[in-house]
Amino acid sequence: MFNNKIKQTNPVTISNIIGQGSHLEGNIHTTGNLRIEGKVTGGIKAKAKVVLSHTAQIEGNIVAQNAEIGGEVKGSIEVIELLVLKSTAMVWGDIITSKLVFEEGACFDGKCKMGKEHKVSPLAAATEASLSPKAKTVEYIRNHPEKLKSPNPSNPSIK
Repeated sequence: MFNNKIKQTNPVTISNIIGQGSHLEGNIHTTGNLRIEGKVTGGIKAKAKVVLSHTAQIEGNIVAQNAEIGGEVKGSIEVIELLVLKSTAMVWGDIITSKLVFEEGACFDGKCKMGKEHKVSPLAAATEASLSPKAKTVEYIRNHPEKLKSPNPSNPSIK
């Protein structure tokens, strides 16, 4: 009479969205895709793709399989495969990735390790400490706000 079978869902097809105007405090762990349009204060760990819209603001570290950054990130980014920094991206922190696409207009202040010799450790091995919202980069930005100002007043997107 009743179907007691539980339908299995492929975790990569699961999508999570944090909408514009939302503010989440705490770490996020997901096996599916994640889209953020609001603000997150905490670390993000995804076994799939993380997409940050141009309105997204992240204070914490990001660990993901793939990522597309269009908003602000104050923390480190570790991506196993492909990281895309859109033209509206502003990143203050270190990047480790296999492949990087950097669109014209994107801003980045930090160190970058890229390529096969700098492969990111497996996601399962990422520690809670790497997801701490009190990342050293965030503390540096808070203590040195003058670093956020553009040296070229005629073009504020140039850092």
